[in-house]
Amino acid sequence: MKRGICFEIPNEYGSFLGEMLEPFDVTAFNWYIGDEESYFVDDNTLGESLFPEEINGMDGLLFKGIVENNKYYVIFANLKAYPKDKNVIDIGTYEDFLISDCQLVLLVVDCAYVTIYCKNKDILECLYQNAIRNGYDDVQFITDENDGRTRLSVW
Repeated sequence: MKRGICFEIPNEYGSFLGEMLEPFDVTAFNWYIGDEESYFVDDNTLGESLFPEEINGMDGLLFKGIVENNKYYVIFANLKAYPKDKNVIDIGTYEDFLISDCQLVLLVVDCAYVTIYCKNKDILECLYQNAIRNGYDDVQFITDENDGRTRLSVW
């Protein structure tokens, strides 16, 4: 069974979070943001932190504005999407993800390595095709058989 996708993004400044999430309606969710190290790009240098602290429940519209309308540099990111009427918490494992209300997990490690888990299989397929269209490297499905991740964390 398909659990998610993984791929590599360029290790450079950009709006990659917005690009990779384009098929997913980020505004329909509240977002958990934790274990994050990303910076706005100001005058071609790193500026303020994209998300300066752990956030339990950033509104999707605000999240969309940040990730789509800015240039930034992502070093580590731990983002989780929850329906607006559900409690936003951090989850630690894929098994926790399955029984939680969380609908999508996006992890970025070392500036380039992206993992996305998504419960909606149609959207997962769209996220996969979007990664291919964007020219990301080594785009693969994560399945029950090849998922070596033990924690849904970037640390």
